[in-house]
Amino acid sequence: MPSAGTAPRRAVQLAALLAMLVFFTTQLVGAVLPNVPLLIAASAGGLALDLYLQHKQPGLLSLLSKVRLDVTVRQLFRDMLIMVGLLRIEGIDPLHEQAPLTVGLLLFYVTHFACQAVAILVRRTRQLPFVTRNIDASALGLSDAPPRLFARQHGRRLVRLSVPVTVGLLITAGTENAVWGAIGVAVGLLIAIAGTVHLGTWLLPRKRVAGEAKALAWLDTWLAEYQPTVGMYFSGGTTSAYQANMWLSTLAALDGKPIIVLRERFMVQKIEATDVPIVCLPKVAHLMRLEHSTLKVLLHPANSGKTSQVLRIPSIKHAFINHGESDKLSSCNPYAKAYDEVWVAGPAARERYQLADIGVEDKDVVEVGRPQLAPIRPYAATPTGALGGAGEEHFTTVLYAPTWEGWDGNPGNTSVILAGENIVRELLADPKVRLLYKPHPMTGSVEPRAGRANERIQTMIVEANAKRSGARPGPEAAAELARRTDELNRLTSASFRPSADEIERMNLQGSPDKDRAAVVAAATAAWENAYWASMPVWEHQIITGPRPAIFPCFNQSDLLISDVSSVVSDYLTSEKPYAVANTSGLTEAEFKSGFPTVRAATILAPDAKGVAELLKSVRDPEKDTHVAARAELKVHLLGPSDPPSLVRFDQAAQDLCAEADARRARMATRLADEIPAQREARDAAEEAEPESGSPEAEETAAV
Repeated sequence: MPSAGTAPRRAVQLAALLAMLVFFTTQLVGAVLPNVPLLIAASAGGLALDLYLQHKQPGLLSLLSKVRLDVTVRQLFRDMLIMVGLLRIEGIDPLHEQAPLTVGLLLFYVTHFACQAVAILVRRTRQLPFVTRNIDASALGLSDAPPRLFARQHGRRLVRLSVPVTVGLLITAGTENAVWGAIGVAVGLLIAIAGTVHLGTWLLPRKRVAGEAKALAWLDTWLAEYQPTVGMYFSGGTTSAYQANMWLSTLAALDGKPIIVLRERFMVQKIEATDVPIVCLPKVAHLMRLEHSTLKVLLHPANSGKTSQVLRIPSIKHAFINHGESDKLSSCNPYAKAYDEVWVAGPAARERYQLADIGVEDKDVVEVGRPQLAPIRPYAATPTGALGGAGEEHFTTVLYAPTWEGWDGNPGNTSVILAGENIVRELLADPKVRLLYKPHPMTGSVEPRAGRANERIQTMIVEANAKRSGARPGPEAAAELARRTDELNRLTSASFRPSADEIERMNLQGSPDKDRAAVVAAATAAWENAYWASMPVWEHQIITGPRPAIFPCFNQSDLLISDVSSVVSDYLTSEKPYAVANTSGLTEAEFKSGFPTVRAATILAPDAKGVAELLKSVRDPEKDTHVAARAELKVHLLGPSDPPSLVRFDQAAQDLCAEADARRARMATRLADEIPAQREARDAAEEAEPESGSPEAEETAAV
């Protein structure tokens, strides 16, 4: 079923296609009759529509290109009809006036095609076999990118440069004076020639980047000098970068020389602020060069089709660290047995792998905790949510963070569809509750019902806020938030020229500022403080963007309501009360038995009738019967707090590095033993051969 915004978008696209057809038809009629006003109006309207679509509906134009009605065909047809119209206008001499215009127009298109050929050559010379970030690669001859209009936007280039040409020809049609057409064609032609010549300068030695062989030799040299030991390998789609970003601080804190290995070029800019060197190697042949580096261990936060390619490198040990743990089957993927080790948070995940019986041996499972959970503050045994000022009441802050619907259609995946509105309705009915609603960003991406329920929930929250009132922070709070937002955006958003390409970005991101990651972390913390300070303590909040992240919401809340997901496991590190919605159709006993993460939770049925009692237990710690269970389950899910998770994680990395070193030593010893033996065998065989010219040799040759 199409989403709510699909139908209007399709209507706009169909209207644009219809308008383009109408313009071409009326232009043809105006040229054949000839009807000069109709020809001028249709030609100008068609060109204006093409200009608009180039900027606002590029997807629609790509569809036209698939049916061979690309921008070149459209503009050629448009100009051809104008020339037909000029040919039929009696006041214009076809031989002495229109012929030069035709020749000039042909030269304009020849220049356009020549510019396109030069652009292709330039783009090919400006694509290295790898992409780097946080690495000084200036030795490769990196330079600024050529103008985007001439180098990468052939459609916009043709349409924009056609504006003076078309305008001049149309003025000629209206005035019967060929001079205007000649001026327009000359302007378009000169701009095209100048742009092509300027673009061609990027083919000269002073602007050319290193070739593939030289670039790969430089990469080998850099790897030998940097000597990486532990790296993170990641491959995925445009929306999956969060799976790698959650491990950046942990990777940076490890002993040794960390590195990030990517496979998709676009992913280089998706990785958040970090000081760790990043190398993107799209081709398998180039990826294999890591075998000869000092890299010993690669950590994998996610499985992908390209993971199997790097697993072929025998000199590197591989550990699967996942991007979150839950009781869902996806947390026990059979692919995990391809890794040397599987690192999990605590005993619960170890048991989960053994119960799943997917081929992962228990000796290969290593408990390392969850080092990313350090920012989550522990439970203070009393509600610590929204505190009012003098004379104001205290609000119990409830975080409702449902997960998304998943790919398998299981109704137990998300509570949004069957229970979400009931849960929110019960929470909004309590005047002392402040709700933070943070749905999964992929909610509704597979199941439209989840998307519609999410929209209705947000509408309920907006309407509830309209019925509330109270003191709001002063304008200084909003000003502080704006200032912190600008500062954080400046630190986290790479500022590039619109024309910047991959090579220019590599040059600009060569050497990171010292301790940039720490600066970004401090700026993020300051932004979070400013964000919460700018919000009224009585107002419900809908949080759908990346900021604030889920952990700051944990710290603001007194209670979490969620689904079976990694959110529950992570929240347990605070030991605060939590509830899980059971929309699976299982009984409560079956639900707790099947999903260990909910054993210390209050289980909510789809009707959410238990919310009122749940809120009473949160407000009165003496009624909270799950305190001991949460503490016990926390250790079961996340492991002990001593030694700290980061220490255990780093030790696991060092142990795996030692295994890689041991294997390399064994291989070196084996080669050292085998090569002399092979040489001795070869020498013995040569000695056994009869000398040339001897009777034995002649007899052997005869045979």
